[in-house]
Amino acid sequence: MKEIKSRKKSGFFKKILVKICRIIGYELIDQSSLEFPVSNKKNSDTLSVPGKKSFSLGVGEFPITRKVQGIDIIVKTCTSVQLVTQNKKRIFEKEKSEYTFRSLQSLYKSALDLKEKFPKIFIQFTIIDIGSDQVSKNKLITYFKDFPFKFINLDKKKINIEPITINKNNKIIENNMAKTMKSIYESFDQGQKCKDLIYFVEDDYIHKTESLAEMVFAYEKFSSIFERELFMLSTDYPYLYKKMENSKILIGEKYHWRTVKESLLTFLTSNQMLDKYEKKLFDMAKNESNPFEKNLHEIFDKELCFSPLPSLSVHCSNVNSVFGLSPNVDIKKLWDDNKI
Repeated sequence: MKEIKSRKKSGFFKKILVKICRIIGYELIDQSSLEFPVSNKKNSDTLSVPGKKSFSLGVGEFPITRKVQGIDIIVKTCTSVQLVTQNKKRIFEKEKSEYTFRSLQSLYKSALDLKEKFPKIFIQFTIIDIGSDQVSKNKLITYFKDFPFKFINLDKKKINIEPITINKNNKIIENNMAKTMKSIYESFDQGQKCKDLIYFVEDDYIHKTESLAEMVFAYEKFSSIFERELFMLSTDYPYLYKKMENSKILIGEKYHWRTVKESLLTFLTSNQMLDKYEKKLFDMAKNESNPFEKNLHEIFDKELCFSPLPSLSVHCSNVNSVFGLSPNVDIKKLWDDNKI
């Protein structure tokens, strides 16, 4: 009988303590169950509060000073060209349109997840298409009906540049590269109109559902820690494991992140960084380098760029490409989960 009274008394004081902690903004951890009674969450839930604090069990709480207001997702699409500079087949050996549509499907699902975790964030999609047939173009505009959306048809829009490509002794490949560079140029031009974060995406990256939210959580946290704007990737590129370079490892919401110095052209950054490196980025779209992303890598030598561990998206290239399939990811499941 005394034990029952003791439990009731303990439960009463716990309720009072929880109420006090809610008022003063403290969190409690029930060590026996790993539950958080103040916020009514479990350890498996999202523990951070967008725009206010980042929280990781074992590390603790960090205040957010760099709140993300919005994200523009700019996707460059072309359903007619398999690989711009190669004749190889991609993993699963499907038509190029299949990779484009599954990539868009995955981004749509990820944007819904982001909106659920960041209810006040502004999300806009822009598709920049060049070279797709009309049937594909009609399908492309159906994916993002729940979000503000723009579709730019570069086949009908005049781009006032003539990209200088490297001679490849192959007019088809050189023409494909020139079209790709015009699309890149337009993406940076559209990015300059954005007000906060911009995620530039190529149309052969299939994303995990949590990708966008994990990136935004990490951006808020790391930008607040270092008091500067950043670059972030959604992909853990395999070719970066062929170099013995030092990395700094940080903890995001559910993933670890490491600093890297190279990437392809799918990356997230802010409008401030786009303005800061405007000349260098636009030059990349006008003058082909070897490697193509040379200017971007030079920027990463000066700025912080983070890549997720494990990968949040998979670049669907040829299975033997060092620029493609991220390690330790169930690629087949990711592919199947985004079946159209």
